[in-house]
Amino acid sequence: MSVVKSTLSEGDLKVVGTALQGALVDLVDLSLVAKQVHWNVVGPRFRSVHLQLDDVVATARQHSDTVAERASAVGVNPDGRAGTVAKETAIASVPEGWIKDTDAVKILVDGLGVVIGRMRERIEATDEPDPVTQDLLIALTAELEKHAWMFQAESA
Repeated sequence: MSVVKSTLSEGDLKVVGTALQGALVDLVDLSLVAKQVHWNVVGPRFRSVHLQLDDVVATARQHSDTVAERASAVGVNPDGRAGTVAKETAIASVPEGWIKDTDAVKILVDGLGVVIGRMRERIEATDEPDPVTQDLLIALTAELEKHAWMFQAESA
């Protein structure tokens, strides 16, 4: 049952709902991965990597709220529960224990790459059904790509 009546057709709502739910899962998990690495990073570049990780967490959390609220606005129930995120994520799990700064950078480059690839698929999928959602996904992907660039520059 939906208490919010969507302006989108049923077919369009299914496409948009799937895109928004997938984006929410990716952003929630990205924030958790980045925070876990943030707490455990060690090495000569500790401080710069540690601070960059907080930037990723802030971006992911901000956009996860925006994505979830967009889903609600179009009549889709957002699901950011731990079980849902764990089941649907495509980001590799973070190893246990201390994480060398070079490994931390690789974890983030890989994780951001996965999320960005999936976001670009969602951008394409939402082109016709809902340009408003597409615009939201484009903006957040631009920020994720900026983070990916910065982490890649750390490993050069």
